[in-house]
Amino acid sequence: MNKKTDALYRLPAFLKSFLGLSLALLLCAGCSSRIVKVSDMSEVKMPELVDKMRQADMVFVGELHTNKWHHQVQLNVIKALNEAGVPLSIGMEMFTTENQDKLDKWVSGEMDINEFIRFYYVSWRLPWPNYRDILIYARENKIPVIGLNVSRKIIHQVFTKGYSSLTPEQMAELPPGIECKVDAEYEEFIKEAMEDHDASPEGFKKFCEAQMVWDNAMAYNAIEYLKENPGKKMVVIAGSGHSWRRGIPAQVSRLSGYSSVVILPEAHYRLNLESITAKDTDYLWVGSLMDSMN
Repeated sequence: MNKKTDALYRLPAFLKSFLGLSLALLLCAGCSSRIVKVSDMSEVKMPELVDKMRQADMVFVGELHTNKWHHQVQLNVIKALNEAGVPLSIGMEMFTTENQDKLDKWVSGEMDINEFIRFYYVSWRLPWPNYRDILIYARENKIPVIGLNVSRKIIHQVFTKGYSSLTPEQMAELPPGIECKVDAEYEEFIKEAMEDHDASPEGFKKFCEAQMVWDNAMAYNAIEYLKENPGKKMVVIAGSGHSWRRGIPAQVSRLSGYSSVVILPEAHYRLNLESITAKDTDYLWVGSLMDSMN
């Protein structure tokens, strides 16, 4: 990250929003959503993207958790694949493997919406409306929703005490061999993400280990589901910091022979056409700046 970009990250949130809105009015008036193939920066249409996704075992669609437009992009991908007759499952960071029975009851229609919303808020703190349309579409179309995450207690413990503090029982919930082995660019990403956290070498190590537990565990759980359900493809919904190619997709490649396509919705000040590379994602879904700020 250069000094100008670094300074922009540190602007107050309201000023970032103002600058983004101004830029939208100046540069992007009337522009619409489009999909960019990052390797050559060419624009592709949805039918071409669907053909590429058909060839992969997993499709990762990242998000900033609070960005409603990102969730719409995710739903667009799910709908396009489902309408093309692709056998689907939806893997979600927002739910853990230990609560899979509740997700199954929701999709099958055995759990009413009020009960499911209560379960949702136990699992995830962000507003239900952010994910409502995706989860209702899954239910209406009988698309399995798969919890990919591990216990939040484990993640918190690694973050505060380190990976070595986990008990044998906790380790049994995780794939073996989780280590903090990342390239320089991924390390830089983690350091940026740690901006408000402990920046000491020991603090960085624990944060990095927690990130690796997340990525490894979600990759492992996605792989196990596909092994048990041959013929299914999985759309993985997770934060862009997990979904980018160096995150869960890299661990999927390390742990299996499954292939993946990565789609990241544009996020100003983080993911945009000026800074993105093919090492980050296969496709960048670019929306109007006005849309992506909502």
